[in-house]
Amino acid sequence: MRTYRADLHVHTVLSPCAQIEMIPPLIVREALEFGIQLIAITDHNTTKNIAAVQKAAAGTELVVLPGMELQTREEVHVLCLFDTLEQTQDFQKEVDIALPVIPNRPDYFGEQFVVDETGDFIESEDRLLLTSTKLSLRQAWEKVEQLGGLFIPAHVNRKTFGLLENLGLVPDDFPILTLEISRHITPAKAVVEFPQLKGYPLIQNGDVHGLDEFLGSNEYFLANATTEELRKAIQGKENRSFTYNI
Repeated sequence: MRTYRADLHVHTVLSPCAQIEMIPPLIVREALEFGIQLIAITDHNTTKNIAAVQKAAAGTELVVLPGMELQTREEVHVLCLFDTLEQTQDFQKEVDIALPVIPNRPDYFGEQFVVDETGDFIESEDRLLLTSTKLSLRQAWEKVEQLGGLFIPAHVNRKTFGLLENLGLVPDDFPILTLEISRHITPAKAVVEFPQLKGYPLIQNGDVHGLDEFLGSNEYFLANATTEELRKAIQGKENRSFTYNI
């Protein structure tokens, strides 16, 4: 058992809203310099840069979980975290079917670069990633659960793409394990400002789009860095736990 300081919401240059500096070796270097041992790569509606970041982290103490920040039909952002590239590839197939075929406009939305572990350019993703899929929240949850992943509504208190702004409530027709709050509010203040959050474990990530945005405000006490261990820590089961440190 050990403690992992974590940021489970990190973008690369594949997300059109991310800074050009968000390439694998710099992501790894910055996370380690910040004292973070666990990150998840969560680009918008895509998983194509995950393997590159994992390769860049090979031989270091940084664990890189594969993931995605999915945009649902309700225009809500959700973190979908997995343990293996195979799981994310299976999930990507579902997302590709549900993602509208809209050409990206780099001059308006930003570039979408697929890169290798050194940060060298491989290709541009021509399909716009920053848009809603046809998957509903419940459908997305079902697909993530079927694949053995972890489903976390993202920055739920935000005005844009937040669960509370778009729905006004936390759905109760399927179980939601935890909710992510934005970096601009503490869990204590979030519960006061948004009573709908009472009773839910709240985690906080940096929603990292630039190298200076790592947060690491949550530490997880785990046997190893897997989604199942994170699930146990969030639920406080089997001596696993998580804490808020900012």
